[in-house]
Amino acid sequence: MMIWLGWGLFALVLLVISGLLLADHLTPRATGAPSTALPPQPAQTPIDRELTPYLARHPGETAATLLSDGLDAFAARAASARLAGRSLDLQYYIWHDDLVGHLLAREVYAAAERGVRVRLLLDDINTKGLDPALLALDAHPNIEVRLYNPFRNRSGVWRLLEMVQRFFSVNHRMHNKAWIADGRVALVGGRNIGNEYFDADQRVNFRDLDMLLLGPAVADASTIFDDFWNSSAAVPIRALNPQTSENLRKLVAALSHESADAVAQVYLDRVAASPSAQRLVNHDLSPHWSANIVVASDPPLKTKAADRSNWLQPRLVAHLGGVHSEVLLISPYFVPGRKGTATLLGLVHDGTRVGVITNSLAANDVPAVHSGYERYRRQLLNGGVGLFEIRRDGPVATHGLFGSSGASLHTKTFVIDAARGFVGSFNLDPRSANLNTEMGVLFDDPGLAHDLRQEYLRLAAPALSYQLRRGADGSPQWLDRSVQPPQVLEHEPDAGWWLRTVTRAISWLPIESQL
Repeated sequence: MMIWLGWGLFALVLLVISGLLLADHLTPRATGAPSTALPPQPAQTPIDRELTPYLARHPGETAATLLSDGLDAFAARAASARLAGRSLDLQYYIWHDDLVGHLLAREVYAAAERGVRVRLLLDDINTKGLDPALLALDAHPNIEVRLYNPFRNRSGVWRLLEMVQRFFSVNHRMHNKAWIADGRVALVGGRNIGNEYFDADQRVNFRDLDMLLLGPAVADASTIFDDFWNSSAAVPIRALNPQTSENLRKLVAALSHESADAVAQVYLDRVAASPSAQRLVNHDLSPHWSANIVVASDPPLKTKAADRSNWLQPRLVAHLGGVHSEVLLISPYFVPGRKGTATLLGLVHDGTRVGVITNSLAANDVPAVHSGYERYRRQLLNGGVGLFEIRRDGPVATHGLFGSSGASLHTKTFVIDAARGFVGSFNLDPRSANLNTEMGVLFDDPGLAHDLRQEYLRLAAPALSYQLRRGADGSPQWLDRSVQPPQVLEHEPDAGWWLRTVTRAISWLPIESQL
């Protein structure tokens, strides 16, 4: 037995060492032809014809609207795909094989059938089992699919072995999220593509946030997309797996059948019945216009860059520097680390009101990340940082087959002095800072800041969050303000003893850099 254990350990070490020595040689090569965003035209497409005069009334300014409702976020993507006449550039960390994933894939296919050029860039870590569908889409002459930092082995035990062997290189992922139509419309924020991001899951839906952009800042998003698309980390899926046009015909038939079934119709009827979603579809928007909106991102090959000056984190830290009256942060995965904790405590010491909303243990879909947050929670509370944790069982509307019994936070934003802020994919944790590529919208605009501050206050309200406070012994307590008088809870609310114990045990492990 010991002999076999020894050989197994030796094989594991050999895999890891070979990965360290050969990582660059084991990574699949980018073989796709370079391409760039198709430039907007005055009147080539329906989007051009509608937006050209609209934008001309606000020269140099970008129109921006926050989308906190999942139905609105779905409607905006579907409507922009239907109006697109030139290009769709789509960049995502996750595209689920579920109802919303299929409905939006159908919109993408329909656009390609009209002659729209579609470029779809997905991170490969979550594409296991999706090759048949992605290859089918890629078989369309107007659609090309590329995968970021992909696996050579597409399934089975060989994929697992490759993950072990290439651990240090495969650990770096593309967390960016962008939907760009005709180079005129961009949706940038926290949402991946899947049921739980668009209020279509029956168990748990995410409270999330996108920003809809029209105008000059969309060019920033297109430039970022081109940088990733043409990088050595983006590999055409056809280079990794064979494809046939027959698969495309089968996929289209399956998507058409699903979009017409009862479950899909319940969801689409909900979108149609949403007043705010209909205002989006009918282009009845009241956006904020500003010349101070930019879309920013990490570089595609973030890990290979010795110079961090062009990374997203330094730009965000620069916003937090200086003297402020108020800094409000929302992050589902909040692991501030020693440096971040010192920064927040320093702000409080200098007279700044600092508030943080994150997930409670019960609402967090990654307990290991919560274990990293636990290490700093007491110190933050003692230092005067206001902490709120999202309730898993907050009020969520149910509609027929849809609507969930629970919620989880996925929004990643901050707002400073009710004047400027950020909406994007960046979590306040080491993974976003050092491992994953991230992107988002930076703005300096009181109107947008007001709306984002209102979103913070909505999430921090008693119905959606527990407020934390110091107990007599310095330990954290959770204040349930949804009842009167407020109830004081001594342990992680809605979480059983086993989950609390496991999370505490994980907090002792030296894995913070991976969280």
